[in-house]
Order: sequence, then structure tokens, then C-alpha cells
Amino acid sequence: MTSPAGRRPPRRSSGVERLFEDDEGRLWSAGRTVTPEEGEAVLFTCVSDAREPPRALALPPDFHLADAGVPALRDMLTQAPRVGVL
Repeated sequence: MTSPAGRRPPRRSSGVERLFEDDEGRLWSAGRTVTPEEGEAVLFTCVSDAREPPRALALPPDFHLADAGVPALRDMLTQAPRVGVL
């Protein structure tokens, strides 16, 4: 189903989101999402600085966001490319 603007409506999250600070003290949200290809990814959104672009990283099926520690989330954030408009 598409919205009136022709874009797909956002997918609902799994209900699990994590908040953490990066090495520079910015607050980030990490949440699981589904890619357009029906794969799983974690989407990072900077809560404290809206100028920071969102980032996303594909995840293995056995990854559990609720069990990930802050160091792991920071490492994943540094690996995640920026999400952009194609």
C-alpha cells in the first residue's frame, strides 16, 4: 500500500529501541526495521542533533537489539552508512 504522495508508509518497529550516546556525547536511537528488499536492518537516528543524517546497517537474523551493549551499538553506528535519497 502506498500513501497519497506515492511513498510506502513507514514500517512499524519491533517495539524495541535503544538509546545510547556516541563518543561525542550525542544521543542516538537504534531500532530494528525492514528494508525495501524485506531484509532486517538497524536504523540509527540522532535524537540530540537533527542535522545528523540517519544511518542504517544490515543485521544477521540472530542479532538481538535488546541484548546489544553500548560499545557494540557505538561500533555499529560507526560502520553504518548514511541513509540518503537515491
